[in-house]
Amino acid sequence: MTEFKVYSLEDAPEDSKPILKGVNEKFGFVPNLVGMLAESPAALKGYMDLAGAVGTSSLNETEQQIVLMTASFENGCTYCMAAHSTISNMSGVPEDVVVALRQGTQIADAKLNALASFTRSVVRDRGLVVDAAVNDFIAAGYSREAVLDVVLGIAQKTISNYANHIAHTPVDEAFTPQAWEKPATV
Repeated sequence: MTEFKVYSLEDAPEDSKPILKGVNEKFGFVPNLVGMLAESPAALKGYMDLAGAVGTSSLNETEQQIVLMTASFENGCTYCMAAHSTISNMSGVPEDVVVALRQGTQIADAKLNALASFTRSVVRDRGLVVDAAVNDFIAAGYSREAVLDVVLGIAQKTISNYANHIAHTPVDEAFTPQAWEKPATV
């Protein structure tokens, strides 16, 4: 197995240090994902730029977390599921929504369930979703802008999910209470 280093503020490549510093100031620590991505300043910047764009999308905080967790669930990313479960809890995402996302089951709220279902379709079908899936998503109360914002969130999670798989990124202590394994029955 190829070892990937999780960089700190002190030993990161010079071009990654300003980003790590900003993350540390915002969150009070540098998550292992960010420290690992620091190996490539371009990958780190790309990931952080996408994360910023998702945060300004048409989707509210709960909807953003649904997209990010659904993509991470589908991709089987233990790191991102633990991290986004923690972030969702801190952001006020309803507990029943977080539980459903972690189990890969239906969300009771029909509109939010439509978002998770559409996100799941986009990931599983690698973007080759049928028109009916798009139309159903819009009929549930979302816009064409939201369709593209789902794709944006999936793009962000594809970077982190794939990088975490390759690097075997260890889950941060802050996220370990929400440690996750993909259910065998899903």
